[in-house]
Amino acid sequence: MKGYNRLLNMNKAFTNSCIGLIFLWGLFSCTPPAKEIITDINLDPNSAWFKKIQTFQDEQLIDSLYNYFRSKDPSQRFLAARAFGSIKKPEAIDSLSLLLSDPVDQVRAAAAFAIGQTGAETAAEKLAAAFERGPEAASHLLSNRAILEAIGRCGDETYLEFLSTISTYRPSDTLLLEGQAWGIYRFGLRDKINEKGTARMIDYVTEKDYPNEVRLIAANYLFRMKSVLLDSIQVDRIGDVLLSDSSSYIRMTLASAIGRSPSNKCLSYLRESYQKEKDYRVKCNIIRAMGGFEYALAKDLMQSALGDDNKHVSKCAAQFFIDHGMPDEATAYWQWAKDTFPWQVQLGLYRAVNRHLPIYYADYRDAINNELRLRAKNAGSVYERVAAIEALSEFGWNYRYIFREGFQADAPTIRGASIQALADISNKEGFATFFSGSSRYVRKELCAMFQQAIQSGDPGMIAIAAGAIREKSDIYKQHIDTLAPFEIALQSLELPKEIETYNELNKTIAVLKGQPLPEDTKPTYNHPIDWEKIKPNRKAVLRTDQGNIEIEFFPTEAPGSVANFIALTQQGFFNGKVFHRVVSNFVIQGGCPRGDGFGSLDYSIRSELTDRHYDQEGYIGMASAGNHTECTQFFITHSPTPHLDGNYTIFAKVSRGIEVVHRIQQGDKIQEVVLNN
Repeated sequence: MKGYNRLLNMNKAFTNSCIGLIFLWGLFSCTPPAKEIITDINLDPNSAWFKKIQTFQDEQLIDSLYNYFRSKDPSQRFLAARAFGSIKKPEAIDSLSLLLSDPVDQVRAAAAFAIGQTGAETAAEKLAAAFERGPEAASHLLSNRAILEAIGRCGDETYLEFLSTISTYRPSDTLLLEGQAWGIYRFGLRDKINEKGTARMIDYVTEKDYPNEVRLIAANYLFRMKSVLLDSIQVDRIGDVLLSDSSSYIRMTLASAIGRSPSNKCLSYLRESYQKEKDYRVKCNIIRAMGGFEYALAKDLMQSALGDDNKHVSKCAAQFFIDHGMPDEATAYWQWAKDTFPWQVQLGLYRAVNRHLPIYYADYRDAINNELRLRAKNAGSVYERVAAIEALSEFGWNYRYIFREGFQADAPTIRGASIQALADISNKEGFATFFSGSSRYVRKELCAMFQQAIQSGDPGMIAIAAGAIREKSDIYKQHIDTLAPFEIALQSLELPKEIETYNELNKTIAVLKGQPLPEDTKPTYNHPIDWEKIKPNRKAVLRTDQGNIEIEFFPTEAPGSVANFIALTQQGFFNGKVFHRVVSNFVIQGGCPRGDGFGSLDYSIRSELTDRHYDQEGYIGMASAGNHTECTQFFITHSPTPHLDGNYTIFAKVSRGIEVVHRIQQGDKIQEVVLNN
């Protein structure tokens, strides 16, 4: 019987084998060969399908984008998935989740990025389930990295715990390490921090076997997470890297991190680093970090930094004395201000004098403020005059002079600065003590000034005044008889041109009515992409007072922003515009038609957000008052600024002339922008 069964089984096996062979023969002889699966991603901004998908993104036509999820072309699936990174709609999560199992890794990564951009905690489970752990993991490194970062944008503390305890990645696993580090960093930006995650980041930045890309992410984590304080052992580890690392990006971030743990050891590391440092950006961060230490221990270094040849460094040193100066040294700051420093430093020191000079130094006070009024009157530029007004505002009793001289100024920059100065006085700590028995009357006068500003029709003045009233609404409410002028001013604002001011004033009206803060109004779609402006290999040169800055555009990532910049250039819009905002070791910003940051034109463009990181200097992004409010203003980064990722469009990068970017100061002009042909 057993032999029979064995034969029977062999016979079945043979028969099945024959059937299988016959099937395979039929498959290969009777049917055409299967089409090869496309895996390459090719984006051509001049192709019809690219324009169509990008237009659907621009118009936020979700259902139209869904149709491309089923396309046979992975480039179309990729572009459609990425579109949702700008749209940020949680209702798209289920549909995007289907692409997490796409055969093409870049498509999976785009879907993961878009899901993370929603910020919805419910998305974390779908992302975690899509993380490839099996034998195919090596083929999905891009998507695995994107998934880990996306979980950091939307997961809860449980996922942070899991992410922080991963210890199996080797230094050669660059993409996985990047994903883990980005994930912990994104959690931190959402105020979700744990000791294990911090310890992991300290390991990554201090152990030089890890890739520099990963170490930079970890360094930025320590820079941005202000609640993270280092213990003695961690201080030594960080301090050694601060003194020896070849990357200025890493040194500048670690200087800030170590400065939050005030001890003699930290101070020693910072001072030694400053003495040997050549990069102004690192020096700026060291100066800022010195503010956490006893004034007497930092004063000598800060005083010497006032004379640094680099204006960014000397301005930061002046700011140190504004923020941390001492009353018994205020007259010394006055003497220093008369030295041959740039006006930015001189007026910074005047501001320090006015902030810290004891109230009973009446004779000094009168002389100082008379000098400041002369400086304001004879200033060589509107920004020098603004700095004089800021210095005057440090002595609150200047409020009437500031209002009288600034309110009617021709330059919108001066008008806005005067209201901002009054707002600073209004928010002054110890307001009641400073003004003593006159404080109630001064409050009433300030409220009347803010109301006049709201009725002025000037969008910059309105926005600042509205914010000042809202900040002290419990006090100013009693001095406001009617909200009718506020409502009239609100209805008079032009949208989308003055959307930032509209939202500020609308919030203030709600608070004064005792209502919850309304959500920001978003502009409706109003400015289609001009595809005629997109040409292959198009570049531009910004000719400035400090030299030329050459830039290359990213039309496959931000075609709407690129087309807008090119159109404005062809109109000559940027010619003569100034860089109105310069924050040392952060950004320079220009393109404002008013010169104060509140200027725009009568349209807005959409945000175009991709998974590109602000991880280098020289990235050019669109300034905004919230997503989809962009128009003419742009900024250029001094150094990595990854906290901006996913919220500010990157549409170009400096290809030559980055040293010019670092020389630019507030008020420097863009003489013209020239396009190549």
